[in-house]
Amino acid sequence: MDFSELVRARYSVRKFRAQQLKEEHLNAILAAGRAAPTACNLQPQRIFVLRGEEALSRVRGCTKYSFGAPCVLLVCADTEHCYVRKYDGRPSAEIDAAIVTTHMMLAAYALGVGSTWVMSFDPARIREQFSLPAAWQPVALLPLGYPAEDAQPAPYHAERMPLDQTVFEFCPKEE
Repeated sequence: MDFSELVRARYSVRKFRAQQLKEEHLNAILAAGRAAPTACNLQPQRIFVLRGEEALSRVRGCTKYSFGAPCVLLVCADTEHCYVRKYDGRPSAEIDAAIVTTHMMLAAYALGVGSTWVMSFDPARIREQFSLPAAWQPVALLPLGYPAEDAQPAPYHAERMPLDQTVFEFCPKEE
């Protein structure tokens, strides 16, 4: 499958088989995140691999959107070890962690592993349940697993706004 086909076909899987992820699939997904570009290559992503009943029970206590996945990645952004834009002091950590998460989602799909980006969680509860250091900002939960036989994209998955509604060309006015 070529890249443009992959990005169009990938969808948020919300129903998983109980089967555990193969270690080689998990490692390839994590390697794709590791290869993602980050500002100044500072790599501020901090990723927890959450498997097993205790860890997954803690996830379920922080969000109702784990979808029964056998593995969840908790992606955090280390705000102490990231690029900070000198013009306004804005840190890159959260953006970098988002790029890493996207790379992992695409790698997962290429391997036949389903995923969905979950941002709907209680960050204070995540921080408490997983003993996050103060500088680590939780950015995403990424449930991972093999899609259930009847898993399918949401009905609106393929709907996209026309490019002219989201992409603009700057044309300075002539004086």
